[in-house]
Order: sequence, then structure tokens, then C-alpha cells
Amino acid sequence: MTKLSGILASVAVAAVSLALSAAPSYAGDIVGLVTKTNTNPFFVKMKQGFEAKAKELGLTPQAYAGKADGDNDGQVKAIEQLMAAGAKGILLVPSDSTAIVPTVEKARKAGILVITLDTPLDPPTAADALFATDNFKAGELIGEWAKATLGDKAKTAKIATLDLAPNEPSVDYLRHNGFLTGFGIPVKDPKHYSTSDSPQIVGSDVTAGSTEGGRKAMENILQKADHIDLVYAINEPAAYGGYAALKAAGKDKGVTIVAVDGGCQGVKWVKEGIIGATSQQYPLLMAADGVEAVAEYIKSGKKPQSKDTGEKLVTDHPVPGVPSISVDEGLKLCWG
Repeated sequence: MTKLSGILASVAVAAVSLALSAAPSYAGDIVGLVTKTNTNPFFVKMKQGFEAKAKELGLTPQAYAGKADGDNDGQVKAIEQLMAAGAKGILLVPSDSTAIVPTVEKARKAGILVITLDTPLDPPTAADALFATDNFKAGELIGEWAKATLGDKAKTAKIATLDLAPNEPSVDYLRHNGFLTGFGIPVKDPKHYSTSDSPQIVGSDVTAGSTEGGRKAMENILQKADHIDLVYAINEPAAYGGYAALKAAGKDKGVTIVAVDGGCQGVKWVKEGIIGATSQQYPLLMAADGVEAVAEYIKSGKKPQSKDTGEKLVTDHPVPGVPSISVDEGLKLCWG
């Protein structure tokens, strides 16, 4: 090798070494997202935030989802696949807050960081951290707004609740019981909900968080209840389904509907007057913050602290004492 060739070779090696040292140590590492479904717009937006942030940070995103809300077996398989693939971190929206815990513990024992998004585990400490809306507070806001909006009629209002699933995941009972608390109805069991919490509740049914589920649930409730003043819904698709059933039965006039989610379509329903108020949450932010936390963990071994990713009441009919933002503001922020 000539002297010039040797110098060029040394320069090339040095350049490669410099490039490798400048690159993040976690480049290409796998980060996983496991949601309840891949069709609910909430989780579609969450996946967008997850994939964008992972690519920005040089991580390899792998996303999975259950077949339907409540599909714990599907989520177990997804976590096992991510473990087998060598994932460094998993972001999880549990369908069953309790049943998934043993699988989460297995992943954590294998050195995988597990952060729950949106829905806490039971117990919440079974995950390394929770990045989510304060679901109880979100429910409390719409309960307070509904009580103030109904005024004197609140004491005798007939209420229907459109809940999520028979197994009552934490997001389900937290929103439901937050709503009751905000409305001024005592909660008997903070980890469950029950129609016996108040004689004002004339019917409750589960919806799977879907429009069709909300419609069927309301149809079932209307078979027993001839009058409804107020509807609480786990989310806006269920709320719209409930509204559609009320309208079809000619019983939608004068009914106040409240929900949680704050998706762009949901906020448009608030603008149209179908939903009176909704508590907005921010799934894209949950996922992006989660990916950043996984990247930091890979780089430094530092585990994150749980955080409230925010909740804002969206309505064009604000009431004193209940903080809110307008529909126009809600449309600018929806799920960002």
C-alpha cells in the first residue's frame, strides 16, 4: 500500500468511526404499540403519533391491536411477539386492565419498558409509567357541566349511561364515576360502576365504544325507560349512536348528551348541538411522549414518571365555575 493510500484508508476509517459515534446508540431498536383496536379513530391518531415520533428518533415502530375492544388474548399475543422480536419498550392501551398484568410483568422482567397510554392497569403500578388523560377528571368535568347546565332540573333528571365493556376496564369506571361525582351523585365503589348508585339512572348498557354499540345500547335502555333527560357516554361514537336511537324513537328533544374524547368529528357534533359538551384528550401526544420516554430509557436506562397528558372541556355553552374551551379551539387542538 502506498503512503497516500494508507492516509486515505486512515481518513475513511476515522470518518466511519466518527459517524458511528455521532449516531444514537438506540438507532433501529424496536418500540411497540399495542392498542385496543386499529379502527377506532382515537387509536388511529395514536398510531400516527407513535410512528412519526419513532421514525424521527431512529427507532423501528411495530404496531399491534386487538380484534375488538376487550380482546385481551390478542393483546397478550402482541406483547409476546414484541418480546420475541427484541423490543426495548412497549406502549400499551390495555383492553382488560387486570387480565393483562401477568403478561406485562413478564415483559418488564425481561428488561422491556412498559408504558400504558390512556388506560391505567389495575394496579397502575404494574406498568413502569402511565401517560394518559386523567380519566376521572375528564368525567368529572362533563358531570359538573351537565349539572350546571340543567340547573334545578338536575335533581330530578333521568340519566342514561352508555358505558364501554362488561369487564369494566379502568378507563370505563374512571370516566363513569368521575361523571357521577361531578354531577353530585355519590359513588359506592370507586373501581366499579352500578346503576344502583342512584335512582336517577334509568338505564345503563355497554357499547364497545362504537356508534353501532351506542345505538343498540340506547335502544335497550328505551325499552325500559320512557323518558331521558341526560346521557353520559364513554366516548363520542357511542354518544352519537345513542343520539341516533333517541332521534329514531322521537325522544331526542331536550336531551343533553355529554361524552369524553374530543376527536375532530366529536367536536363537530358539539358544534352541531348533538353533543352538549365533551372532555378532549390528546392521544397523539400520549404516543409521542411515550416513544420519547422509550428512547431515553434505551440511551440512559432512566425510567419515566407518569404524566397527565391533559383534558379540556369543549363546549360553546360555558358555565360559571367549570373551565372550558370553545368548539373552535377544540377543532384546532383535536387529538393533536
